[in-house]
Amino acid sequence: MISQFAPLRTTNAENLKRAAVGIILVAADDGSGETAFLLTVRSAKLRAHAGQYALPGGRSDLGEDALDTVIRECSEEIAIELSPDHALGTLDIYPTQSGYAITPVVFAITKDQDLCPNPNEVDQVFRIKLSDLSGERSAQFFSENEGGPCLLRFPIFDHYIHAPTAAILYQFIEFVAGRHQRVDDLSAPDFARR
Repeated sequence: MISQFAPLRTTNAENLKRAAVGIILVAADDGSGETAFLLTVRSAKLRAHAGQYALPGGRSDLGEDALDTVIRECSEEIAIELSPDHALGTLDIYPTQSGYAITPVVFAITKDQDLCPNPNEVDQVFRIKLSDLSGERSAQFFSENEGGPCLLRFPIFDHYIHAPTAAILYQFIEFVAGRHQRVDDLSAPDFARR
């Protein structure tokens, strides 16, 4: 049970800007009955991380905790309404190379809601089945430079999901499989830090 997961708190989190993302579990939209999660493509208009795959979420406002941040951001980005009752728990805080400490919050919603991307923040939103990140589409580990940091990506469509999103999803998928995998040592490629 994810509520019993003991999230790892990064030692330098107090020196980083706080952010939160949601792993929003929903029914797949293909009639398979499988569980999916919501994945967005960030607007090409954004200054940072434009056009990248991301989980819904963002920087925490003053006085917000991770739960509040994800609820607000999901409403703003894709017009879905979450409540604290939908929250299942949190995963490890993920420190990014761009200066954020991201807290992933897992939510499950059973009532289907229309997804309406805010064009100022999100170009597209997808329901990705958890099973789509297994087999040929499972996690790929690599390094940009010999001896460099370990990077992680998931193939998706004709592109890749990179860390931090890939690292957070990897930890969740491992958790679902009954394995506790820490991911704070997995880095993002240079282009994904911008």
